[in-house]
Amino acid sequence: MKNYLKRYWRKFSYTGLVVGVIFFALSLTPSLIPRGYWIQGVVSGTALVVGYGFGSLLYWLWSVLELPKFKNKAKKNAKYIFATFAGLFAVINLIKTTDWQNSIRILVEVPPVNDTHALKLVIIAILFAIILLWISRLFKKFYNFLSKQLHKIISKRAANVLGSVLVVFITITLVTGVLGEKVLDWLDASFSQVDEMTEDGIEMPTDIMRSGSSESLIAWETIGRRGKNFVAQGPYSSQIEGFNGSSAFNPLRAYVGVRTADTLEERAEIALDELKRINAFDRKVLVIATPTGTGWIDGGAADTLEYMHNGDTAIFGVQYSYLPSWLTLLVSPEKAKESSEVVFTKIYNYWTTLPEDERPMLYLHGLSLGAYGSEASASLFQIFKEPIDGALWAGPPFPSSIWSTATNIRNPESPAWLPTINDSSLLRFTGMDNSLNISDKEWGKMRMVYMQHPSDPMVFFSPDILFKKPDWLIGERGPDVSEDFNWYPVVTFVQTMFDLPIASTITPGHGHRYRAEEYINGWVAVSNPENWTEEDTERLKELF
Repeated sequence: MKNYLKRYWRKFSYTGLVVGVIFFALSLTPSLIPRGYWIQGVVSGTALVVGYGFGSLLYWLWSVLELPKFKNKAKKNAKYIFATFAGLFAVINLIKTTDWQNSIRILVEVPPVNDTHALKLVIIAILFAIILLWISRLFKKFYNFLSKQLHKIISKRAANVLGSVLVVFITITLVTGVLGEKVLDWLDASFSQVDEMTEDGIEMPTDIMRSGSSESLIAWETIGRRGKNFVAQGPYSSQIEGFNGSSAFNPLRAYVGVRTADTLEERAEIALDELKRINAFDRKVLVIATPTGTGWIDGGAADTLEYMHNGDTAIFGVQYSYLPSWLTLLVSPEKAKESSEVVFTKIYNYWTTLPEDERPMLYLHGLSLGAYGSEASASLFQIFKEPIDGALWAGPPFPSSIWSTATNIRNPESPAWLPTINDSSLLRFTGMDNSLNISDKEWGKMRMVYMQHPSDPMVFFSPDILFKKPDWLIGERGPDVSEDFNWYPVVTFVQTMFDLPIASTITPGHGHRYRAEEYINGWVAVSNPENWTEEDTERLKELF
């Protein structure tokens, strides 16, 4: 047994192990989202294996290039020195990791972890790393088998190269092809079943002016779980009158589910017909709200707008997916864009046929993947002659093109997590604190606002983080980003990648969770409600 373990140990790359331990140690530092020991263990185990592979690759390249190496006693001493350094570094970081985690937990208002955090995460990290290494060994055996078979007909070097190419090709084909399609089909079917459910307390609207009612063009059972929540909830005129102290309208809400019609074009046509049926174009404010991947329209965004415009509003959305935003963003992000473009074009073309002084103010809205789709729906060339009135986008995902362009051309004195753009007349950004009331800047005809938390990885993750320090970690930090968060090549990429799926699980007002009261300043700036005062803003925030 002892000899077996010794032989097995010698199969590992020494350089890979040293780099892997260093990566493990660096992964213990904080990133954007606080992590419990389970998630931290998975992150650190992944970093360990990635570091091992990176170190092994470096050693292989060093050997291929025939660069000088340590020999004999110098080699032995170098091994001791590097191993000691890596081990001490890991121990020191393990001692500090609890304080590091708590440094961000305080900022995002999450309960602190205790002293057992480090021990638990080490156990999880080791177990997860073993699983990943076992999987990698299977790939290596597969590579050795292919190379051996190829060597029977071609040279050894050519067999090795071709074997590597085939392993990569077959793996990618399986993951993105046959296996990937099976997994996506399973996920789509699973989330589709969830979408068919109706939550407790949600009932078919009795108000015939809402989608899913007895008079609606959209059958209640086709709307989907998130759509049902949207049309069945929200304030009515009596509640709004109680807040504003004057007569109010019943807000209009419409929603078209994926099951409402077979094609996107048909769903957009039904949406337009439904808006005509409920006289949405007679209202003061009309909002095209692109849902998140699951079909969710944030009720906090809708409710607050309805209150400040006395219910004289119509808000609607068209569902395009069942999957969560972060998953949809990875596998089929174009769905959000395609849906938004088709729906916007259908509504905008009709809106432009109405007399300018009689049609409603037209706004765009989206949260998360909804923001990604919504911002791309209105082409500048399309709306140049007859511009819409504005947009409010929250938590725009990192691939968002307009957001990315605006951030890159920001005024040099502004930080990446809270940019200012030229004279701020068209586009403004706001974060945890209201940054929209710029006293010396005047809004133009069209007003657009991005809401983003500095700690939101859905906004600030990027493939560039792999080998480049992001701008949002340079200079002044966002108020909910730990001062102990430092950038490390590869490691920070792994950390923030794992931040994505848990970004919506923390305290509202941080990460990818946007509170109702945060929308209020944005809607006030964008829609400029009549006779609205700072006191009204504060009263509405208290209500939510």
